[in-house]
Amino acid sequence: MTETRNERLLEVNGLRKYFPIRKGFLRKVVGQVKAVDDVSFYVNEGETLGLVGESGCGKTTSGRCILRAIEPTAGEIMFRDREKGWVDIRGLPPEELKRVRQQMQIIFQDPYSSLNPRMTLLQLVGEPMIINQGIRGKEVENRVAELLTSVGLRPEYMRRYPHAFSGGQRQRIGVARALALNPRFVVCDEPVSALDVSVQAQILNLLRELQGNLGLTYLFVAHDLSVVRHIADRVAVMYVGKMVEMATTEELYPHPLHPYTEALMSAVPRPDPRAAKQRIVLEGEVADPANPPSGCYFHPRCRYAEEVCRVETPVLRELKPERFVSCHRAEALSLAGVV
Repeated sequence: MTETRNERLLEVNGLRKYFPIRKGFLRKVVGQVKAVDDVSFYVNEGETLGLVGESGCGKTTSGRCILRAIEPTAGEIMFRDREKGWVDIRGLPPEELKRVRQQMQIIFQDPYSSLNPRMTLLQLVGEPMIINQGIRGKEVENRVAELLTSVGLRPEYMRRYPHAFSGGQRQRIGVARALALNPRFVVCDEPVSALDVSVQAQILNLLRELQGNLGLTYLFVAHDLSVVRHIADRVAVMYVGKMVEMATTEELYPHPLHPYTEALMSAVPRPDPRAAKQRIVLEGEVADPANPPSGCYFHPRCRYAEEVCRVETPVLRELKPERFVSCHRAEALSLAGVV
């Protein structure tokens, strides 16, 4: 990895999250679902890393493991803390984790179920400040008013409940809540997938504006590649719990190196109805993370697969600066992208 470590905010090395499969009266463990399997990547300070792939590939699980919203099975999650420098999130005791978590927040996918309907905006956005910073009364109101203004909502709305707002407005409330403790790193867990297209653009533009104003760093989890292209500086592609490719947005879209990325690119809609388009339809089913195939997990669906793909597991390697791929035939293939 070519970036100097001082420019990075987060490093994930060998991250794994396995969920046990239990059967029988005694709930005996008979297998493991490998939701995240040996994933490594890094995020530079001030940038947006897009994490993409099909539903069930481990994107959201990876994001929640980083925050320790769920406990990872193995791996190293290094975060550059404001006070203590590099710390391993996995090894932090509860009190230290609580302090570091103020610098790491999440924006949830569903703006309807992620907000407590019995709490006003003042309570929803102000609660993190009361718990973590100990501020009270007028100071909380002033800070909530400032946050609501920054996300495009009127301060007088703070006495209202979530049911009074549209989906786009609710997601703005979620963004305000995520910013309540002045974080440095935010996991955006498909923050626009539940919204109308016109509202999606507004939220994406808001996230970019806030990033520029506050110096935020995003891990942007999504399955819509056209959305990711609009906001991400670099893109990481996952398939069945593994990282298959990572590159800058400018390089990945026109020149994918992994066959799975090529298939994803063929599904990106193009604004010109006269443009020729050849959709790549993958045959077969997505590999079972509880019983993955030998070799490359993608080989049963890959039209370029050879014998080495069936027997040998590829590793994520750096072909050139900022360009990582997990494919035996990456150098030999010439794949189509999005111009």
